[in-house]
Amino acid sequence: MKITTTKLLYIVILFFGTLNYLSAQSYKINLYSGYTLEDEIEAVTSNNNYFKGNINSGYQWGAGFEYILRPTYGIELAYFRQDTDFPVDYSTNNNVTDTNKTFGLGMNFIMLGGNKYIPIPGSIVTPYGGLMVGMSIIENKDPLPGAESSTTNFAWGGRAGVFLNFSDNVGLKLHGQLLSAVQSVGGGLYLGTGGVGAGLDTESSMYQFVFGGALVFQFGAKPKPRIKR
Repeated sequence: MKITTTKLLYIVILFFGTLNYLSAQSYKINLYSGYTLEDEIEAVTSNNNYFKGNINSGYQWGAGFEYILRPTYGIELAYFRQDTDFPVDYSTNNNVTDTNKTFGLGMNFIMLGGNKYIPIPGSIVTPYGGLMVGMSIIENKDPLPGAESSTTNFAWGGRAGVFLNFSDNVGLKLHGQLLSAVQSVGGGLYLGTGGVGAGLDTESSMYQFVFGGALVFQFGAKPKPRIKR
């Protein structure tokens, strides 16, 4: 595709216009790091298969873009990733002989959430918390023959912690966080044609508890507090 002088000029104007708009706003780049606790899963699936296993604990990383609506509210689009193992014991239908296998999992969460900040006058410590909704994409790195290699489900989450505001541009978040993949929506974590699956008919069975935080970089205009009349 040939780029004309007019198109190039338009791109330059759009680029600097975007920078100018962002400089007049307040937003944060959050670089997440945390430790996810082990999660035990035990269930009978809709096709009468049984499994029990533990999604092993491990390191989780992520990144988020948070737009600050006003000093006490922010809305964030975030991505979280964890690579771990899932040792499973399972039986198929009326087969009483248990089989075990360890599956490698890639846990991806794409979440949209809101954060509520509670400033403490004269302190760099700001308690905060929020709720998130989005989707989980769970990759099965070792699928059995005929099994799906990934599944996508509705996800929700929440967190609470403190924001340490070291300066106008740099801060640190410390929090506890919960991420859950709702497996009653659109099937579940399907591991093989032998019947290993998490397609439950009731409620969510996957809960990822994370302890960690984020290195925060704040850009743009500093939000001004609202004046009460």
